[in-house]
Amino acid sequence: MEKPMYFKDPQDATLFNELRNRVKDRVSTVKTDKELPIKIKAVALPLLYFSLYGLALTQASHSGLYLGLFALMGITLVLIYLNLIHEAAHNNIFRSKALNRAVLYLFDAVGANSYIWKKRHLVSHHAYPNVEGWDTDVEQSGVIKIFPHGKARGLERYQHRIFFLIYPLYLFNWMFVRDFRDFFDKRRVISKTQTYIPTIEKVKLIVFKLAYFFYQIFLPVLFFEVEWSLALSGWLLQILVGSCFALFVLLPLHPLPENEFPVADSNLQLPYSWVRHQLEVTNDLKQNNWFVRHILGNFNFHVAHHLFPNYSYSYYNEITEEIAQFAREKQLPYKRFGLFEALGKHYQLLKSNATSIGEVMEETM
Repeated sequence: MEKPMYFKDPQDATLFNELRNRVKDRVSTVKTDKELPIKIKAVALPLLYFSLYGLALTQASHSGLYLGLFALMGITLVLIYLNLIHEAAHNNIFRSKALNRAVLYLFDAVGANSYIWKKRHLVSHHAYPNVEGWDTDVEQSGVIKIFPHGKARGLERYQHRIFFLIYPLYLFNWMFVRDFRDFFDKRRVISKTQTYIPTIEKVKLIVFKLAYFFYQIFLPVLFFEVEWSLALSGWLLQILVGSCFALFVLLPLHPLPENEFPVADSNLQLPYSWVRHQLEVTNDLKQNNWFVRHILGNFNFHVAHHLFPNYSYSYYNEITEEIAQFAREKQLPYKRFGLFEALGKHYQLLKSNATSIGEVMEETM
């Protein structure tokens, strides 16, 4: 299948080469041990997640504590994604690709499928962010309409009123609907870039999902005298808390009214060059503190990630300084918002797309 092509702009290509050289020079001045915290987290975060789980198993008679521990597991699950899974997909944690693949298997252990997510992320989202029909991260779901093109239909007309009921199910949809549809439904966006899925990956999908359900729900009941209602409630609370936390971090990064949603013409030609496209569709957050950098994996510096995905997020603070300065010098677009400002703007996007009759989610990771 033919794929969209970026507009070839020699001037933009020259600008990006200049920026890339400036970033390379800046990163070379950063101390060499800056990546050590990520390697520590590669051990600490999984240990924290399964320690919370193990502690919860001992609290069958204390339902409040059991639920609280599973809620913390939901937060830790998102931290694992932000700090480890996302970096491992780009081989940015260890020099060894085998070790990075091992980290990715952690995603399977906590409910998602690492194989199909990596395909979505690298060959769909990074290749064509915010492009309808090609970016799986904003693929239309029939409930939430992210793209401003066309008319809202069905529940999409009420999305700004019901999103608070839909978004808490984000991880449930990811784990138990979207993963399976992307494996077996040929109408999905991922099928445009991933035409063949090995049988072994389909087997691993089923095995890991069953194992996940067993240890999350059945094992506590069968071996630790946890009531069925408590086991189900704990797991569901983990999903709800994790979903809200994940979207709290991820929604500001792409789907805002200020972002472009470029449309390819009949020849699959996109209107912008690759570098200008990334700048038009991606946002940074103004928040820049120890918590955001070290706990949330520098997700506030998302423009740097899209322009330079092969650099560890340890360097995004310095890289972003270069990007922002370069954008000012060359009059290039660079978007940055406060967290709550961005969340408010996302709501405005939902409302606009729901109520406009002309031009006025399934996932945002």
